[in-house]
Amino acid sequence: MLQVWALEGIGEVRAGADLASVVGDAIEASDDRVRDGDVVVVTSKIVSKAEGRFVVASDREDAITQETVRVVATRTSESGHTTRIVENRLGIVSAAAGVDASNTPDGTVLLLPVDPDASARALSAALRERFGVLVGVLVSDTLGRAWRDGQTDHAIGAGGVRVFEDLRGGVDAQGRPLVVTLPCVADELCAAADLVKGKAAGRPVAIVRGRPDLVGELDLPGARSIVRTGERDMFRLGADEAYAAGYAAGRAEAHTIEG
Repeated sequence: MLQVWALEGIGEVRAGADLASVVGDAIEASDDRVRDGDVVVVTSKIVSKAEGRFVVASDREDAITQETVRVVATRTSESGHTTRIVENRLGIVSAAAGVDASNTPDGTVLLLPVDPDASARALSAALRERFGVLVGVLVSDTLGRAWRDGQTDHAIGAGGVRVFEDLRGGVDAQGRPLVVTLPCVADELCAAADLVKGKAAGRPVAIVRGRPDLVGELDLPGARSIVRTGERDMFRLGADEAYAAGYAAGRAEAHTIEG
């Protein structure tokens, strides 16, 4: 049975805060301490705040530009608002490069953690030492999905958690071989945790219990291994961007032939 609940008592996290102590104290004060095999899911915003990832930026668009490695697609709505889907420095493809202007001091924006996997591993190590149990940590962020409206929470950092459940090589209930079945259980756990954390409830940390098989050593591959980039990305560009790139390549080839 899977159990998921949010921790209470975590107030505003400020730059320089010892996040391991903040989360550990909330666990200490809760009715149910962590056990072997529990997964602690932490919203990326409080990780970024503790790490001081604030940037002075009167214009959020400038911050997005600075965090962008590659533009995937750009669309301007009838109201004139432009949405940019980009790849950021972590390799994550999302709207606005993960730059967040909500619940931050005036004149600032919040960037994603520098290395969410390292942040997750450090927090997992600290909690394991404090409570003497084998717990994993996931750092979650809210992302949209291609071809589907709405958003869900995904894992952008993982420490001591198997991010995939590899079912390839097994068989289904009818005995047919499973060839490509590779559930991203880290994303599934983050989405489940978000159901109890909420977006405006002031509960940025949740505990997931019931999948101890997913918790292991701290050197397990992190959430960066989830990201599909380069030649493995079959939808590398938006339609308009792909058309523009093809058109430019065609003109260049024609110019070469004429020359």
